[in-house]
Amino acid sequence: MELFTRMAQFDYEQVIFCYDHASGLRAVIAIHDTTLGPALGGCRMWTYASEEDAVVDALRLARGMTYKAAAAGLNLGGGKTVIMGDPRKDKSEALFRALGRYIHSLGGRYITAEDVGTTVQDMDLIHLETPYVCGISPSYGSSGNPSGMTALGVFRGIQASAKYLYGTDDLAGRRVAIQGLGSVGYELARLLRGAGAELLVADVNPVQVERAVSEFGAQALSPQDILSAECEILAPCALGAVLNDETIPRIRAQIIAGSANNQLAEERHGDLLHERGILYAPDYVINAGGLINVADELEGYHPERARSKVERIYDIMLNLYKLSSERNIPTHRAADEMAMRRIETLRQVRSTYLGHHEPVRRGR
Repeated sequence: MELFTRMAQFDYEQVIFCYDHASGLRAVIAIHDTTLGPALGGCRMWTYASEEDAVVDALRLARGMTYKAAAAGLNLGGGKTVIMGDPRKDKSEALFRALGRYIHSLGGRYITAEDVGTTVQDMDLIHLETPYVCGISPSYGSSGNPSGMTALGVFRGIQASAKYLYGTDDLAGRRVAIQGLGSVGYELARLLRGAGAELLVADVNPVQVERAVSEFGAQALSPQDILSAECEILAPCALGAVLNDETIPRIRAQIIAGSANNQLAEERHGDLLHERGILYAPDYVINAGGLINVADELEGYHPERARSKVERIYDIMLNLYKLSSERNIPTHRAADEMAMRRIETLRQVRSTYLGHHEPVRRGR
């Protein structure tokens, strides 16, 4: 599909191609929608098989950020940066500073943050060239790594899911299967164990599994068996597209609620979960804690204020489930409707009171 056809299909605003010969920078910045405010979305660095794959990923992720910000109640739009390169060997100060200059040239329409393949230290380098970056080192008055807040939001979303399905958000004795024990998955395991849940865990890194078994008394399962584990709650916290034609028939959980992005391989798989009576917590709603946390930096970071905002994911999830039930539609479609309703309402308000003039954007 041609680029402009892709952009028109889902109403993207802008795509920027970034190239710097000296540093080897090859990157794509995609801005999906700025109706609610400047586009905020992380900077991903990955070894893409082709330039087209990088563009498609940037577009897909940027659109997801629009929905995530809208559903979370943030006054932000959606964007994303992808850098083509190996994060293990292609990073340099020059590369990230070159990217920082491109971001700065957008005048605050887009704000970046860390993502897969990038770190707080990489964001510090971008910050040398532009203020339009979040998730930088705490020494700059920033929040640092947002993984803890992402985990907190998922935990509160799991509590809300239990409240909706079981009538109580008490997780004591509930069996929760966690797929993936990275920085978010492991912190989620700690929170769940603190709430009295029984844990089943799996990860491709055996060291992380052994650590969870030792620290939380978790039961270890293989990565192949975790999705079909006998449990009440399944928390995918690793790769995307894990809910598909092959895995869904094997799932025995009553609730699916985890931090992984793009858990549904296709939209229809959310419909299939609904048909099977499995309560699915849409990923971009339940995992918005990290975004909410870094967005707080735009107001001058305040940890307790950020935490309070992340805690609201509990109420957002309950409202989403209520909408899904009232409309008798799958939860992932209810989430999209909730997000788009907010965007369309604000778009009409701005059209009425601002005419067709673009509102002033502010950066950090």
